[in-house]
Amino acid sequence: MSEKKEHYFITYLKSLVEKDDRGALASLRRGLGQPPGITPEMYRYVIPYLPENPPKWQEQSFYLIAALFASHPKSTNKGNLGNHLANARTEGNEQALERRFTALLSAHPDDLPDYLRQTISLLKSKEVPVNWSELLYNLQSWSHPKYGDVVRKKWAIGFWGYRSSEKEKPSENSEG
Repeated sequence: MSEKKEHYFITYLKSLVEKDDRGALASLRRGLGQPPGITPEMYRYVIPYLPENPPKWQEQSFYLIAALFASHPKSTNKGNLGNHLANARTEGNEQALERRFTALLSAHPDDLPDYLRQTISLLKSKEVPVNWSELLYNLQSWSHPKYGDVVRKKWAIGFWGYRSSEKEKPSENSEG
């Protein structure tokens, strides 16, 4: 799997953590639970990094990622949200995690911020890092008729696919 270059906005968000700019991160966290782009405290940290005249969905993805990142800045440059949730899987939480993940995959774009807030909160509690650049790229594709399905399928493969080499495939286990 080829790794995408880190998104410039994620590089900026990481610099806030490196500089220990707790005020900026607190301002960004104020966007949690709010519709993306309506929290004035976030404007000074997001607007300078938006493309000129972005479509609404693109602008909202920047605000959403900024708030989520500020709540859980632990990051990696590998994997996608499906992989991350698979890494959060433990004995006892498998069924609940699978239900949560299925709901996330089915989420309408308007409901996605709430599902992602819950998901990132879970990953934070399990200390699982997030590939923030990949998530930003994925969010920008979520509503696209073609690419949204590609994103959801990649997440599903990350979560359910290739769990273990110890597991036998059904065709190998059946008698013929």
